Amino acid sequence: MAYAHVETKLFTVRHVTVPVLPTGQDPLRVLHVSDLHLVPRQQRKLDWIRSLADLRPDLVVDTGDNLAHVGAVDPLLDALTPLLDTPGVFVLGSNDYWAPRPKNPARYLLPDARQHQPEPIPLPWDRLVAGFTAAGWKDLDNHRADLTLPDGRTLSFVGTDDAHLDQDDLTLAGTATPGADLHLGVTHAPYLRVLNALRADAVDLILAGHTHGGQLRLPGYGALVTNCDLDRRRASGLHGWPGARPDSFRGADSTWLHVSAGAGTSPYAPVRFACRPEATLLTLTAR
Repeated sequence: MAYAHVETKLFTVRHVTVPVLPTGQDPLRVLHVSDLHLVPRQQRKLDWIRSLADLRPDLVVDTGDNLAHVGAVDPLLDALTPLLDTPGVFVLGSNDYWAPRPKNPARYLLPDARQHQPEPIPLPWDRLVAGFTAAGWKDLDNHRADLTLPDGRTLSFVGTDDAHLDQDDLTLAGTATPGADLHLGVTHAPYLRVLNALRADAVDLILAGHTHGGQLRLPGYGALVTNCDLDRRRASGLHGWPGARPDSFRGADSTWLHVSAGAGTSPYAPVRFACRPEATLLTLTAR
């Protein structure tokens, strides 16, 4: 238990290559940040968040659950300042809307330990959204957006609000803009209905968070739970959806899926085991 608490502070950056760009295009560096669950006193985490700018990404994707305290917005925006000049997109998670509360940690071992009632303490998610959008980041909560990178490439995005709160509705997003170099799907909680809807939208890559990679993993077994209906073997990392990876013949009808294990925990369950807190730098390359 002592080690599991220490591991919550062993922040790391994972590096993944995804062959998803059109033939002949230069690589694109995408920083995927998720599930920070920030409390203002977490100075080590804030310093690590600030250091992510040293990776010099071309795009930042934030898949939600940034907050765990009503006072976390200003420290988070300050730590993200070096990254806010980079093109970015985001969606919100349940712990951007509602503060966590003490509960029996064993609930996470249930097949789908969602909370059907909202948490009692609202968080200032509107201030978080205002800070992100003021910097030019695009809000993808049941929305679409387009970005043109400095090198002239165009990216299209579609995203959903948090499926863990049943707020996902891709029909609100409208229709896609044709002709983009890359089409990305972004969501917080990778419920199967959301992944299937994004795949039906012909996205080239889906990015999600929420699972914490299982948070507690057993060597040789992996994640105990995903806190949604996604299977345990896809609790974190790069996979094909719904079948084999799309770079293989059998996965020709699949899309890419990257699930971040995230960088935080509930302040009431500050443990991780064999599942270090992370951000991921995805290097997108030509197919």
